[in-house]
Amino acid sequence: MKAYALKAAIREFGCELNRIGRSRNWRLIADKYQLQDIIDFIEANDEQSWLWLAKHLKAQQETLTHDDLVFIAKQNTGITVNQLIAKTDCTAAQARRVIDELEFL
Repeated sequence: MKAYALKAAIREFGCELNRIGRSRNWRLIADKYQLQDIIDFIEANDEQSWLWLAKHLKAQQETLTHDDLVFIAKQNTGITVNQLIAKTDCTAAQARRVIDELEFL
């Protein structure tokens, strides 16, 4: 049942989840914002059997640009430098630059 809940949540984010042929393998088609939403969902639910997927998706994510970091920080009002670093794996300098930029808008 846990797998069905995860698959339903992934589809709710607007991602495409398909089985590859008749194998046990699955294909996930999503943009980087949807991937971040999936990772956040998995980590928020703290389901141990799903954490491998969050770890795998983090490894597959492209490095985020400055605009991507600003977008993520705007979505999470009140985010701290350490939270932004933990969420996006960016450097401390990048996170400080984004937070400072948002504070002065």
